[in-house]
Amino acid sequence: MSVKRLIRGCKKGELKSQEKLYQLLSPKLFAVSLKYCRSYEEAEDNLHDAFITLFNKIDQFDFKGSFEGWAKRITINTALQNYRKQQVFDIIDYSNIEETEEELSVEQTQISTDFLLGCIHELPYRYQVVFSLYVLDDYSHQEIAEILKISIGTSKSNLSRARQLLRDKITDHERSSSFRKHTP
Repeated sequence: MSVKRLIRGCKKGELKSQEKLYQLLSPKLFAVSLKYCRSYEEAEDNLHDAFITLFNKIDQFDFKGSFEGWAKRITINTALQNYRKQQVFDIIDYSNIEETEEELSVEQTQISTDFLLGCIHELPYRYQVVFSLYVLDDYSHQEIAEILKISIGTSKSNLSRARQLLRDKITDHERSSSFRKHTP
């Protein structure tokens, strides 16, 4: 069954279409949810909430653009709304802090993707969210500021701090790996 047909079925309230659409999209949307949640269980809850929103608002999808992209935005927004309710963010004006644009280069290191994702999950939440939105999902600082209700300077500062913390973790990991290789 095509995605368009499933969407049309969902708009009519057909449970079978909802089930098939869930089965089709849930693996991808769960991966998105994991980037914005602190645990597997939290990501599952977020995915559940995102699908409730998706099915409630599916009439708003007008077949312009990617449905998967639309669903991804709902998933991200659901996670961010849950954290806004918990007042996780410290709203601090970092506009006077200089931004560095030094990039992390995973290719130059011998770290696994799992290790890197683990490091991202260990970041303080405000850094993790800004890093994920900017680096992994290509949001601009303007968009991040609007979504999180923070200043652009705070977004830039949080990204800079996240990069520095990740750089430090990777350096520490490489040093300990190198030490283990040279220890008899």
